[in-house]
Amino acid sequence: MNDRADLAVACGADGVHIGQEDGSVKQARAIVGDQRIIGVSCHDSRHLAMRAGEEGADYVAFGAFHPTRSKSPEALARYGVPQPDILQWWQAYMVLPCVAIGGITPSNCAELARTGADFIAVITAVWDHPKGPGKAVEEFNRALKG
Repeated sequence: MNDRADLAVACGADGVHIGQEDGSVKQARAIVGDQRIIGVSCHDSRHLAMRAGEEGADYVAFGAFHPTRSKSPEALARYGVPQPDILQWWQAYMVLPCVAIGGITPSNCAELARTGADFIAVITAVWDHPKGPGKAVEEFNRALKG
């Protein structure tokens, strides 16, 4: 569930993904408990990612790596646009999983995975795919295996 720990619990979701304006990991943990996952958007910030890990996040997310409709240009300007090398840096020094997010498509996902993303998070490329979400997932699977 995105942004709302309370809704994650109410609908039985596996966890919640929070942004910098959605409260702290501690607050989310108090709501979702120890058995649900908490992920944190860290944008282009190593500091935010390390802090999220120290606070008990189960994963950190870097992005938006590419232009995206889910973040305004103002938000992107405020938080920064990471380069793939942040994923490589994270993998070299940290054990907590990292997620690449933002404007990810089958044509650009493989580089992020090779550089160090443990997972990718996708919205538009799946839900707005002209042949439906299933075809989009097939394309992502091919790109990531290739």
